[in-house]
Amino acid sequence: MQKIIDLLIKENALDENKLQLFINKYGESKLSIGNLIKVRLINTEEMEIILNKELRLQNIKMKDLESISGIDTTELLKRQAKDANMEYMDIRGVQIDMKLIKRLPLKQLLKYKVLPLYIEDEKVTVAFSNPNDFEAKGAIERFFHGKIMLTVLSRVEMIEEILNQLHTEEKVDEFTQDIKQDLEQGGNEKVDEKALPAVVQLIDLILESAITKGTSDIHIEATEHYCLVRYRIDGLLQEYFRMEQAIFSPLSSRMKLLSSLDIAEKRKPQDGRFTKIVHGNIFDFRVSTLPTLFGESIVMRILDKTKSMVKLEDAGMNKISYEKFIKGIHAPYGIVLVTGPTGSGKTTTLYGALNEIKSVTDKTITVEDPVEYQMEGIQQVQINKNSDLDFPAALRSILRQDPDKIMIGEIRDQETLRIAIQAALTGHLVLSTLHTNSALAAIGRILDMGIESYLISGALVAIQGQRLVRKICQNCKEKTELSPKLYEDIKDFVPENATFYEGKGCAICNDSGYVGREMISEVLVISELMSTMIANGASKEELQIQANKEGFFSMFQDGIQKALAGKTTAKEIIRVARS
Repeated sequence: MQKIIDLLIKENALDENKLQLFINKYGESKLSIGNLIKVRLINTEEMEIILNKELRLQNIKMKDLESISGIDTTELLKRQAKDANMEYMDIRGVQIDMKLIKRLPLKQLLKYKVLPLYIEDEKVTVAFSNPNDFEAKGAIERFFHGKIMLTVLSRVEMIEEILNQLHTEEKVDEFTQDIKQDLEQGGNEKVDEKALPAVVQLIDLILESAITKGTSDIHIEATEHYCLVRYRIDGLLQEYFRMEQAIFSPLSSRMKLLSSLDIAEKRKPQDGRFTKIVHGNIFDFRVSTLPTLFGESIVMRILDKTKSMVKLEDAGMNKISYEKFIKGIHAPYGIVLVTGPTGSGKTTTLYGALNEIKSVTDKTITVEDPVEYQMEGIQQVQINKNSDLDFPAALRSILRQDPDKIMIGEIRDQETLRIAIQAALTGHLVLSTLHTNSALAAIGRILDMGIESYLISGALVAIQGQRLVRKICQNCKEKTELSPKLYEDIKDFVPENATFYEGKGCAICNDSGYVGREMISEVLVISELMSTMIANGASKEELQIQANKEGFFSMFQDGIQKALAGKTTAKEIIRVARS
């Protein structure tokens, strides 16, 4: 944003003295292009003319403007199209003729970022990303000799998304044909490190494609007729590739080799992992295999090592939760729990907490199953049941290592929980996770696990509950009206005439309306009064009333605030956080 403000000042479209008066009056936090337009310090039309000139000169890129509030990139594209005597076309809802695309070399289309759309009355409509690329127009026109080419301007991201997917599908088809040929020549089952180079290329392609799309898990499944590859993106599975069933066996064998698993074992579940550099970054892949009716199911959890260095302030917590959680993890002793369902980002939060509190003056030890991210400055213990090193055994050994802080990957049973509480009561800070639906529900869960209430009240410091909600795609974000039923569900939490948003679906978000995920959270601080109430056996309802009196800010409230801010949808908050 600062680059755009500097540009507007340089082009005399923004008065620097008036800008300073705005900052003095409203503060830096209110400085945005949208707010400067509201107070009429910037003229929208004048700004768009300047930005289009800079785009034409390639001094700035359209993708850099997407996230800046107050800049409507669709209007910029429409102005660009008008200046070039073209139409702007949103290709999201266009029925694209895939046979037409395949008539042209894909390399040429990728080079020029051009997408043929359809033929109608001997006229070919072609989407271009650069209205001034005359070389591209000439090159593409030669492929449609005898037909009139109608050029339209479209978003480069949408064109690239479709072309890249076609390129990937083309490579998958090429590799599967090579694998089939190798199988016919060399047998169907035996696969070693040097065999079937196409399998290696296919796996690399699947991994690269998955990471590019922001996938958390890759599912490779054998069905009766196919080998399916599905990606879990923003919490939901999407099918990306469907190959012949014969491809599964060599693909599975190669995956097992990578993960140091037994290739011959197909009747028992197996777990492994491997590390690979993809797009210049190091990723860990945690692999699980499970025998199924038609072969096996292979699931790979993608662990981005850079996420272990995530700062808590960047994790997406609201200000209230962040301040309470920070205070909790800086307590000298006690237990701090992070709760939520599987896949809610609990481990990422724990690593963020470890980054916050680790110190050369303290000994920090973790016990995990498995160790998901390796961190410097702390000792990490990997559970190994074959060596009788389970959570309780590891914890008992850890306490003899003179630790100051302990992180337990997950509390699964009463024995682990009891040792953790004893550690907290004897002067250690313990961080761990628990599978419950809310922060308050964790207290009931601990009681159900057979721990005495007086021990809980003395050990608990704070409990964070969290979920992940899908974020609205900024490319197709628009205002929306809530249905009467949806509004009825949230009306007590929103002001009158509140504005809500949703994504209408585009190529960037795969027509889902969402890209990425955002944390919603709540932190229950165990005050002295709350501690006394727990020790005296207070009910969940009584604890909730007291928590509210002490300023408890729930996940649902956090979610509604993020929906009002245009980060997610009210529908998504109801889906994820309404209990």
